[in-house]
Amino acid sequence: MSNSKLVNYTQLSPNCSKPRNHGIDKLTIHHMAGNLTVEQCGSVFASSSREASANYGIGTDGRVGLYVDEANRSWCSSNSANDNHAVTIEVANDEVGGNWHVSNTALAKLIDLCVDICQRNGIDRINYTGDKSGNLTMHKWFAATACPGPYLESKFPYIAEQVNARLENAQPSATDTTSGFESYRGRVVIPDLNIRKGPGTNYGTVGKYTGKGIFTIVEEASGTGATRWGLLKAYQVGRNGWISLDYAAKL
Repeated sequence: MSNSKLVNYTQLSPNCSKPRNHGIDKLTIHHMAGNLTVEQCGSVFASSSREASANYGIGTDGRVGLYVDEANRSWCSSNSANDNHAVTIEVANDEVGGNWHVSNTALAKLIDLCVDICQRNGIDRINYTGDKSGNLTMHKWFAATACPGPYLESKFPYIAEQVNARLENAQPSATDTTSGFESYRGRVVIPDLNIRKGPGTNYGTVGKYTGKGIFTIVEEASGTGATRWGLLKAYQVGRNGWISLDYAAKL
């Protein structure tokens, strides 16, 4: 499991659980409740007495800090189950108090980072539902807190819209003109489904899919252990992200 190449600064926190016990299929956005640089945020999380951390932080200037490897669960949302599923992101506020505003630069980088996380972890779509059932969540749903603050909370639909547009535009057209295969959307129908490096159980795993979002299949193939295998569009370039279609429903 890789980390983002958008990172400008790294200070790994001792406050985490290694490894996370579930594949990444959610994003949780927090605010720092202050205008901290990524270095200052890293220093806060470096203290073991703090008992808190996040996978990433974004400063008002748009720089990105890494504090907990994506392979590990951060201690961020006051909820173990959520943090085992989610990559957690702290965003600095350029106004302290009131609406807890964040800069346009930080917001733009947040969207960049969310797109990057989704592409690397096979999340084909952000499903913001306004509650815990979606795969874009917020701290206040799990604890008595105002985090992520009024401004960022109001931006959640916009963030989901922008991330989804970028994910969709990054994909090839619906029809593969080389093979004539027409891509389609689907959903996993079991709690956990391995994503494999090739079309067969004889290939190693690169992650898991939990079916909270919607994926797109861009190619099918025969292989060991399933009637048919499907290539996830997020893995099309390397052709190294396949799921068994026996456990997926076509939409």
